[in-house]
Amino acid sequence: MPITAALAMCLLPVSCEKKFDPAEGAPQSPQVVDRSNAGRVSVDNPGNFPVVAADSIAAPEKLDVTGTVNPDISREIPVISLASGRVVAIKARLNDNVKKGQLLLQVQSPDITNAFDTYLKAANDEHLASLALTRAKDLFAHGAIPQAQVEQAQAAEDDAKADLTAADQQLSTLGVNKAHPSSFVNVYAPESGVIVTQNVTNAAATGVTYAGSSTAFTIADLSEVWILCNVYENDLPKVRVGQEAQIHLNAYPDKLLKGRISDIGPVLDPNLRTAVVRIQVPNPGNLLRLGMFVTATFFSKEKAVHAVVPVTAILHLHDRDWVFVPAGGKQFERVEVQAGDTMPGGKQVILSGLSPGQQVVGNVLALEETLEAQ
Repeated sequence: MPITAALAMCLLPVSCEKKFDPAEGAPQSPQVVDRSNAGRVSVDNPGNFPVVAADSIAAPEKLDVTGTVNPDISREIPVISLASGRVVAIKARLNDNVKKGQLLLQVQSPDITNAFDTYLKAANDEHLASLALTRAKDLFAHGAIPQAQVEQAQAAEDDAKADLTAADQQLSTLGVNKAHPSSFVNVYAPESGVIVTQNVTNAAATGVTYAGSSTAFTIADLSEVWILCNVYENDLPKVRVGQEAQIHLNAYPDKLLKGRISDIGPVLDPNLRTAVVRIQVPNPGNLLRLGMFVTATFFSKEKAVHAVVPVTAILHLHDRDWVFVPAGGKQFERVEVQAGDTMPGGKQVILSGLSPGQQVVGNVLALEETLEAQ
């Protein structure tokens, strides 16, 4: 009989079920049995199971929490078409990696026509103002007009130059080449990164004045990301801003990344009683993908003393960990513990349930074989 079955039998309540016989009258009341030793097992030769004293080790307290990978919002860059109009070509798609200066989309916009018209008028006005100033200076030199008229002509020329400069700057902002004007404007990537949102399609409206989304794309620089974890209220004293965290990836168990806590949320979730802890993590090679599940491990500054026992002394049963301690006579008592990290030399840390120096059965496998033979 395996030890799990033997232990289950030890834990079964003692009761006798008797079929009701009308000739014997009402059934007797159920018998109450003392179960104070429900976690104990008896053996014939307890000396065959050597006990060992638990060692001790001083180690930092460890906290494991789950989290998800999110973009660093300070590294998210919106792509906006300053010219409002209709999208005629899309050169990139959602989830594409793009480089700074890469063409993303083309927009056909009446803003280009209006801006170029304003530029041409400003150029004509400046030309006329320049001719008027030259004529006024010539007339003043011959004494035909007073100085005031020259000053007025100079002011008109300065205003015309200002208007021309502004019109020229408007064309430059919209990306229009004055030598080869076109009603189409190109929108380029302002930075390198990954397109994480796309709000436009072919023939859709875009820009800052037309109906539609002003942000055509959002580019995220994923060289650094955020990992957002929910930490229970009782565990908040174990974390602090600036604390280092080890990041274990569910997708890549052999990879270990490191980050630091950059923020601890000031508001608790009223239902779960958790606070959002934000970890800033470098992401070389974009190994971390948005939405990934990870496990973050935090270590406290202060060290706590824990018991250490051989790994052979621990019984894993129903997702729990147990050890057996002497209970006097020929009995051993099963005690639930919380096992921690495995150490070199076949040792394992016990986080709770056992004190340093306390005796335990050194090999539960031998105990299992004996119970099977009994």
